[in-house]
Amino acid sequence: MSVSVASWWDRVGNGARASATTFGIGLYAIIAVPLLIYTAVACLVGIGFVLVPPQLWVLGRIADAERIRLARELGSPEVPTRRPFRWLPALLTDRTVWREVRWIVAMLFAGIVLGAVGLALAVLPVLSFAAIWLWWLFPQGTVRVVANVPITGWASAFTVGIVQTVVTTAVAVACVPLIARVGMHISEACLRAGMNQQLAHQITELQRTRSGAVDAHTADLRRIERDLHDGTQAHLVGLAMRLGLAMRVLKRDPEAVGPLLEQARDGAEAAMSDLRTVLRTTYPPILADQGLDGAVAAVAARCTVPTHVEIEVSGGIHASVEAAVYFVVAEALTNTARHSGATTARVEVRKVGRYVTVEVHDNGRGGVDESKGTGVAGMRRRLEALDGVLTVDGPLGGPTVLRAACPCE
Repeated sequence: MSVSVASWWDRVGNGARASATTFGIGLYAIIAVPLLIYTAVACLVGIGFVLVPPQLWVLGRIADAERIRLARELGSPEVPTRRPFRWLPALLTDRTVWREVRWIVAMLFAGIVLGAVGLALAVLPVLSFAAIWLWWLFPQGTVRVVANVPITGWASAFTVGIVQTVVTTAVAVACVPLIARVGMHISEACLRAGMNQQLAHQITELQRTRSGAVDAHTADLRRIERDLHDGTQAHLVGLAMRLGLAMRVLKRDPEAVGPLLEQARDGAEAAMSDLRTVLRTTYPPILADQGLDGAVAAVAARCTVPTHVEIEVSGGIHASVEAAVYFVVAEALTNTARHSGATTARVEVRKVGRYVTVEVHDNGRGGVDESKGTGVAGMRRRLEALDGVLTVDGPLGGPTVLRAACPCE
């Protein structure tokens, strides 16, 4: 029962945070939409050509942050890409910019209304509960929270106040997550690309990611070949040489065969260990034994940085997707332990709709640079081969946030 109550309150809290974000976007829209209109009109006298691009650039950054939130909460496949600052002619031909303008106009109304209603319903239970104990602090010892019903003393506090608290709590649990989700779906619908543009984008991405998948597959084959040649094959050659030498020494000096056989046994164990290492890099046995949740928890437990893990996944995830998620988490935590200087980290793996989402946070120094061999490029290629996406936000000074989403069906 306590778990279900905690889950209810988590839903209300998440809904309240989402409603607050939606309300904040609505407040930004109150400023942004009139400014865009004024500067668009100012284009008639020329100055608008200079003022509009910075506003659209800021709008694009806020829309990108919203896309990241929607990808995390709804499993939306559309993630932001870094776009350079551009002047008005290039902006006017970009459909993404027009979708963002449409989005901010819609959030001028939907953001304010849905955000305010969601926040109000989330706050009412807290106010109702506080009124039970603090009614005497108000002027004339009277407080009204719901339906203008007064609380004027301890008797009404423990009757009317408790009833109001129970009712407002039930309404908050039922309505706040729903209102927050409606707001996110409206935002996602405004930011989502049209069908033709989605298909064109998918074709371009498929051409690029399939080429990357072939390159990644070739690199994996070369790595496996190198590992087998430098490790396993060397041990097996040594094993064969020791066994051959033992056969020659057997007739001449039987007592000298024992150390040679011990060396041969050590070589066989080393070869088996190398083989297990190679197999572990193709499909980790722990995934087959403990599943994705157990494998991720084991990786986090081995990390030298204290790591908090939250996993909410169910069945129906393809083995290749599980392996990709496992390797992303393992590589990200390895980078955290080696390079970030972090003292804490957090891993969140969730199944949202038809996507598996991954977030790895750390409080390290940041400054992630893919060109310096941090493994980010390899993680991205592995995910893109499965139509997944990866973004890394690691400014200098930190924190670093790695986000990934991959279709799981």
